[in-house]
Amino acid sequence: MMARNTANRQDKLAADIRRQIGDRSLTRFLGAMPAYKVVNDIPRHMQDLLEQLEASERRQAGRSGS
Repeated sequence: MMARNTANRQDKLAADIRRQIGDRSLTRFLGAMPAYKVVNDIPRHMQDLLEQLEASERRQAGRSGS
């Protein structure tokens, strides 16, 4: 009985978190905070590193057959 109650609470919590994350008001609120602003321009060296990472992931995916 105790395990079922714990599982039900965890399921409810997970559903509440998913609902809150998808809420537009939370998106607007976080978007107004400087730490959560989307930066469209990143330094060139960071872009280069991201491109290297993506290329490496593509190579790895090709080897695994995905």
